[in-house]
Amino acid sequence: MSLMRQVILMTGVTAAVLVPTPIATAAPHALPAQCSGTAPIKCHFDVSPGNYDVTVGLGSATKAANTSMSVEARRQILTAVSTATGQVVPTTVTVNVRSPEGQPTGQGGTGTPGLDITFAGSSPAISSLTVTKANSPLVAYLAGDSTVCDQPVAPYTGWGQILPTDVRNGAVIANYADSGESSGSFLANKALFPTLKALIKPKDLVFIQFGHNDKDTSESAFHNNLAAMVNGVRERGGIPVLVTPPVRRLFNGTTLTPTALHVNTKGVDLPAVIRALGKSANVPVVDLTAKSKNLVQGLGPAGSQKIYLSKASDGVSDNTHFSLYGATQMANLVVQGIRELNLPLVGYLR
Repeated sequence: MSLMRQVILMTGVTAAVLVPTPIATAAPHALPAQCSGTAPIKCHFDVSPGNYDVTVGLGSATKAANTSMSVEARRQILTAVSTATGQVVPTTVTVNVRSPEGQPTGQGGTGTPGLDITFAGSSPAISSLTVTKANSPLVAYLAGDSTVCDQPVAPYTGWGQILPTDVRNGAVIANYADSGESSGSFLANKALFPTLKALIKPKDLVFIQFGHNDKDTSESAFHNNLAAMVNGVRERGGIPVLVTPPVRRLFNGTTLTPTALHVNTKGVDLPAVIRALGKSANVPVVDLTAKSKNLVQGLGPAGSQKIYLSKASDGVSDNTHFSLYGATQMANLVVQGIRELNLPLVGYLR
């Protein structure tokens, strides 16, 4: 039996919508049995892998609040929302649950089966929480490496685990990126592309980004690996989207080096191969190499440090992987590309 609920739309108009019978719900102003803690509030729901709509009332009748939301392995869903005392903001998001919950090969830990939700922020509060099975959302799958994946341990952050903050309910990000993968290893590992491919529905998108770990890959092999993924996505009725890799922070003076721009040890300009495949196979390309080059080179050697990990701020020096700030900037550039290409996900962007 369905439940009728009132949703306050961003326009301020109240609309009645039907939602499925909830898997779990909480009475207003009380934490559900599945939740505990105060700052943060942590909740766990015993659900099987799949896509779920999470409807939450952000705020409290008794205090001002500031509440963010993440799920599973540090995957960001909502940036912090501030509410006054007595103000509750009803919000629905669609989230992806899989096992392992972080990286598909289990690197960094496999997590806990089911759905883990964390409400953080400076003063988190929720007044209601409902989890229901999502009804055929548009899925945007991510195929990539450690610069994209759901990194289980801070300070490392992939842009793919920030991207969900830009997506409204009805669409969902399913991040199958995995650390250390090249185009060839991702294609061959049964936990990666073969698993992802089997899940694709018609009209789903698959964003494909490789290059960081293709240091010794020949031009023909790189092209053929990407073409195989493009063809595999199309066989399932999905929409492939190629993404050129973000730059490394490697400077010669004030200019990024060829290595930073992904010219590999064999002299192959990997982003150029991706752009050429996009043109010849009629595949949309988000040129994240060009976009991130403009950002990083524009900031210069010193200013761009905050994009990556530093010994001073993070305890590790790393000119490839992103800080939380840097991953957010990269996700913003990907969203910019999605808008420029007018991909089907545009209708679900915040």
